[in-house]
Amino acid sequence: MMKERSKAYQNRIDKALATPKLQQALHQFGDAYLLAREKAFSGLDFDALRQEIGVMKDDVRINHARYLQQFIDNAQAAGATIYQAATAEDANRYIAELAVKQGVKLTVKSKSMASEETHLNKALEAAGVKPLETDLGEWILQLSGQRPSHMVMPAIHMFKEEVAELFSRETGQEEPADIKHLVEVARQQLRQGYLDAEMGISGANLAIAETGGIALVTNEGNARLATTLPKTHVALVGIDKLVPTLEDAARVIRVLPKNATGQALTSYVTWIRGAVPCEEGEKDLHIVLLDNGRSRLAADEHCCDTSRCIRCGACANVCPVYQSVGGHVFGHIYIGAVGIILTAFFHGLDNAAEIVKACIGCRSCVAVCPANIDLEGIILSLRETIADKEGIGGAKSLVFRKVMRNRKLFHGLLRAASVLQKPVTRGERTIRHLPLFFSPLTEWRTLPAIADKPLRDVWPKQTLKTPRQKVSLFGGCANDFLYPELGTDLVEVMNHLNVEVDYPLEQNCCGVPALYSGDKTTAVELAKQNIDALLAGNPDAVLTTCPTCTMALQRDFVEHFKDDHQWLAKAEKLSSITVDAAGYIVNQLQAAEQFKDLPLAQKITYHDSCHLKRGAGVWREPRELIQTSGHELIEMDHADRCCGFGGSYSLTSHPEIAKKILGDKLQDIEKSGADCVAMDCPGCMMQLRGGLEKNESKVTVAHTIELLAAGLRAEKAKG
Repeated sequence: MMKERSKAYQNRIDKALATPKLQQALHQFGDAYLLAREKAFSGLDFDALRQEIGVMKDDVRINHARYLQQFIDNAQAAGATIYQAATAEDANRYIAELAVKQGVKLTVKSKSMASEETHLNKALEAAGVKPLETDLGEWILQLSGQRPSHMVMPAIHMFKEEVAELFSRETGQEEPADIKHLVEVARQQLRQGYLDAEMGISGANLAIAETGGIALVTNEGNARLATTLPKTHVALVGIDKLVPTLEDAARVIRVLPKNATGQALTSYVTWIRGAVPCEEGEKDLHIVLLDNGRSRLAADEHCCDTSRCIRCGACANVCPVYQSVGGHVFGHIYIGAVGIILTAFFHGLDNAAEIVKACIGCRSCVAVCPANIDLEGIILSLRETIADKEGIGGAKSLVFRKVMRNRKLFHGLLRAASVLQKPVTRGERTIRHLPLFFSPLTEWRTLPAIADKPLRDVWPKQTLKTPRQKVSLFGGCANDFLYPELGTDLVEVMNHLNVEVDYPLEQNCCGVPALYSGDKTTAVELAKQNIDALLAGNPDAVLTTCPTCTMALQRDFVEHFKDDHQWLAKAEKLSSITVDAAGYIVNQLQAAEQFKDLPLAQKITYHDSCHLKRGAGVWREPRELIQTSGHELIEMDHADRCCGFGGSYSLTSHPEIAKKILGDKLQDIEKSGADCVAMDCPGCMMQLRGGLEKNESKVTVAHTIELLAAGLRAEKAKG
């Protein structure tokens, strides 16, 4: 069953990747969105705003029963009928029975992801009630028989030519593919529905406890027509939409349109409270409060922060996986990073399993989340849950649990591999072609060869008499066994700053490959080995040259031991002294000027590694070092867009998506006109160098530390 599911999902990926117009549309939107969002938040403190929303939504989650009862009491006092639906089926049954009871033949709907979640339209049709979607995007999808590919812009994956064809079929005449004309056609086709419908159905963006009212944030007038013209209005509202006060609602509205679409303010904010007068007595208002897994999500220790979500959809807008395959592949009903989590709780782990694995972990979603949700961290916890249920596979289990936990065996096998690879490498440091069933790994990039001698075997002797600090290097697998020269360069740079560097030989893999595969047990064992190894020499700091390792030591180790006080104290100590090499030079030593105007100046463009910028918060520092040392810095487009590496993501699990993401990055690098692309991550070096070499590009690849060391050597050579 699992294999069949994976194969079916792979077929959907392949089909999406074979649709270049899809990627073009999503990239164009994503680029425009980033510019519009930046402008919309100009002059505002986004971090402060999202902290406020996060705190407020946490208060609602913790005190949910009280706020829910307050909302119900106030809504009923204002004349609304409240129904609490435990499940999707329960909500659909109530609404369908209400429609039948009132003799409803036609209902007009404004956009509602909750109704998509419950498959309400099918339930209404089964009861003999015709649902008419009146949101332009939703109507297009209703005509085409598709589901939304985005939570805010449901038909973003479709082109005007496709829409024109659909509308022509609906009107019985040829409609030109002109957007203004197509909007007018939709308006004409839908207008009578508002007048004929006996029931209007909407969702709600907010449910305000202190008033018992709801708020709708929309860009089309259809929501107001659907909620006012029919005598009966049914609002299907997730119980996670609760906010305590009108002030809290205004706080969300201040952020929502800016973060969703880059608008300063949405076109319509509609406030609805209680029964209102209409032609024949009072309007009939029913508010269906939907649980359907929300209470279980709010109670989950690892995933509860997802209850903060305000459904802006921004996590999809910036996601490189979404931009490569679209929402019909990277989503179930709900789309993007938050959609992965909601799917697991609303529609089951089976429906979430493949999209959980498809996340590359770049943290773009975390950076733009207006509710301050660590979406990547929650998705990792779901991977662990799925791994516990389904296993991680025999090969991964063997590597992680039998090999990587045994440092001597692991390193011994890597040493053996450096010898066995000789027929393939032919003495080069790059593998250009792999044989047999390994060949796909080198079809679109080269791979680095394992070094003849790892860093631990070539560690340089240092003769500093009175060093200003003594630090340890956590090399990680790549620095140790693939790029030992990066480690020796680091020693040269640090010695120039009168800093002595030690390399603890008992250190092992940081554990991220195991953690990202769902094997937390192995990750915890490796964390213990590394904590003991790195703290043994009581260093002033622990330096890293790999941001994924940085995040493991700073964040993951602490998370691993939050319920183990003895190890937690050690993990917190290690976390407090762990720092990326560039950040250490600039921020702690304040020594950037000691590399001023070195020789070998080049035109350099810089690639922000995902975990360095959006995890460790380091991005200005490497740029300062590059410019101070005499290079001309040329910013490429989308400098902080993921390169598609993601460790095993690009090697074994989703290489076809990684290839597409890499292709986008290589275009931006070439377009910059730089001689060299710099970065501070060995994984990104592997990915970008591999792609550029395969394309026979003249652009070189270097770690920032390598650039500094090369400049120092050139300075010495000058005399």
